[in-house]
Amino acid sequence: MKRIGVFTSGGDAPGMNACLRAVVRAGVYHGIEVYGIMRGYSGMIKGEFVRMDSASVSNTVQRGGTILKSARSQKFMTKEGRQEAFDQLTNHGIEGLVAIGGNGTFTGATIFEKEFGIPTVGAPGTIDNDLYGTDYTIGYDTAVNTALEAIDKIRDTADSHDRCFFVEVMGRDSGYIAIPCAIGGGAEIVMVPETAMSVEAVIESLQSSYARHKTSFIVIVAEGEEEGNVHKVAKRVKEAIPQLDTRVTIVGHIQRGGSPTASDRLLASQLGIAAVEGLLNGMKNVMAGIVDRKLMYTPFDDTINKRKVINQSFMRMVEILSV
Repeated sequence: MKRIGVFTSGGDAPGMNACLRAVVRAGVYHGIEVYGIMRGYSGMIKGEFVRMDSASVSNTVQRGGTILKSARSQKFMTKEGRQEAFDQLTNHGIEGLVAIGGNGTFTGATIFEKEFGIPTVGAPGTIDNDLYGTDYTIGYDTAVNTALEAIDKIRDTADSHDRCFFVEVMGRDSGYIAIPCAIGGGAEIVMVPETAMSVEAVIESLQSSYARHKTSFIVIVAEGEEEGNVHKVAKRVKEAIPQLDTRVTIVGHIQRGGSPTASDRLLASQLGIAAVEGLLNGMKNVMAGIVDRKLMYTPFDDTINKRKVINQSFMRMVEILSV
């Protein structure tokens, strides 16, 4: 393999640039050409390719976001769109791809390889940490620390005014951000998609704490919580406990941005190199990840279809520490 392409796709995550940097420099190290593909699959279809070298990724390891940009492509979901992407790759002599993204990115790569034979090795770039085949995803550690910093500030004002704050953090299908934020932020309750905690159980817990003269509370709600969004949860609690002074805060997209932590920079660098070397060793349709501190390559089919299980001992920790 003499020439590869690299792209970022889906939601941005801190550390994507560090991973891109590792891919480019691993390519240079191994004597292969690397082309950056702008705006994911959309740019692949349009032929938005940029030749990259060591200098092109200088001063990027600390930058948030992605210098290659990211976009969702409806056209790539069609056979015609994938044909155009294949034609562009062929015209540029690109023989393999490194995809930095999540489930949607890897699903597209799997279909693409089956139809046109272009091998892809993935690096898990998503703040949700919900990909099977790696203990941590690129951007997760930064997102948790960003959310936790916000929760610490909210705790100060909650304590000052004897209020109950309902704080929504990201996690459409996963509580991986919410749970460490609850433990590290001293929250009384956490609501995540993986558990069946009802609003009635939240109300009962808050009433019990209120009866013990506890006056300020933090309730962490993952955005994908099945009981409804954070505003609905807060409204139902207020109706049941009218004496409770409630407020809602949505941490939002600040969790996606910012300079990556040391952990994310290290992980991104390790997985970027592993993705390139995986391609050079003939791998395809696999994701590079770290499991029990060891580098592993997990088939995209498993990454896409197998669910990463929440550590239930963490949920128990929240319950014990909130007493």
